[in-house]
Amino acid sequence: MVVQQRRRSGAFAVAAAVVGAMVTGCSAAADASPGVDPGDAVRGAPDALTRAGTSKARTSMEMATGGTRVTIRGEGAYDFVKRHGQLKVVLPEDPSGTDGHRPITELLAPGALYMKNRGAGVPADKWVRVDTTTLEDGNLVTGGATDPAAAAELLRGAEDVTYVGEEELAGVPVTHYRGVSDLGRAARAASPQVRGALAAAAKGFARDAVPFDAYLDREGRLRKVRHQFSFANQGRTVAVASTTLLYEFGVPVVVQLPPGKDIYAGKVKA
Repeated sequence: MVVQQRRRSGAFAVAAAVVGAMVTGCSAAADASPGVDPGDAVRGAPDALTRAGTSKARTSMEMATGGTRVTIRGEGAYDFVKRHGQLKVVLPEDPSGTDGHRPITELLAPGALYMKNRGAGVPADKWVRVDTTTLEDGNLVTGGATDPAAAAELLRGAEDVTYVGEEELAGVPVTHYRGVSDLGRAARAASPQVRGALAAAAKGFARDAVPFDAYLDREGRLRKVRHQFSFANQGRTVAVASTTLLYEFGVPVVVQLPPGKDIYAGKVKA
């Protein structure tokens, strides 16, 4: 099952740009581990990340439509206490095979997404600021990378969670859980800094159910989560699989938001 969005506006900035180029050119779960309720474990993962403080992050957003599949990748770090972070997002090659896209620098902050090298007529030395509480997806898809805090907080709405098994992820023992997150429930339970964005997503998607696979380490920290979304673009349904990897907890994270004079005030093309 995937999440169907009611409508698409110009909000889907990076994602829509990539999809535009594309258009033009359950296995059985094992029994839960003894003494651990799968739902409680998953819903508690955001709090474990706050206790951890910070981490490095890698993101991957796979988009498929009309038989074409592309992947947008990001890498950076995030502070789960201050709820801000930085990612460098790399767009895929053009359908012709040429790589003409400059990496997009994204700054993530409560209620806001800042993008540099956004393109589409934006001066190279300017930033684009997007109010994530006004986006129909709450920045789950817009930036081409799901905000790590939003990816984690979405798990607060976890339902029908099953224990899949014990695995190893980059040398770290993890427990694999699978379930469905309810957007509305997640928004109501989310931390104040993330609540507005998730509430926007809960209103913007036609179905509240978001399937996920989550991998938690022995301290309950989220190491990997994969969410499945979909939205409409130019009359086609685009399937999106967004994956967030978290590692190297405790690293320093410094984010300097741009001053007002450096923010582009003109119209941004989708």
